[in-house]
Amino acid sequence: MTAGRAAARAALALAALLCSFAGWTYAQTRGDEDLAHARAREAVLADATRRVAELTSFDADAPGAARESWLRASTGALREELARAGAGTGPTARAHVTAAAVTALDRRAGTAELIATVEVETRPEGEGAAHTERKRLEALLEWTDGGWKPRSLAAVPVGGER
Repeated sequence: MTAGRAAARAALALAALLCSFAGWTYAQTRGDEDLAHARAREAVLADATRRVAELTSFDADAPGAARESWLRASTGALREELARAGAGTGPTARAHVTAAAVTALDRRAGTAELIATVEVETRPEGEGAAHTERKRLEALLEWTDGGWKPRSLAAVPVGGER
């Protein structure tokens, strides 16, 4: 056997060994509880970010549609409160979640907590200038058939405010 053939067989054996190790490692991570928890946190973050933006936005030209959006985006006591409140009126507000983090997650209980900063651009009726405001919010979330939804949403005081 030549040196070239021996080197090729050794390289092939090494490649097979590395592929086997990679397959074993992949199989181990598929059942990894930490990975499953991280995926669940990402799902909470995605759902909650979208729903917090919906709940802090309002279209003055379509208040009924805004209310329906709020009802679809919420659950529990928050949804009941919004259902009782009616459509309401006010300036158009467009919200964008600029940062958010899941601070607690209990997958068994189907509950989570989120903190978020939201930038809200308010545009008064008529020709008034738009105003942008930043808010810090805390949401308690619950798992529903429609995904993670806020059951409460509250402003978090900034600094020493109470």
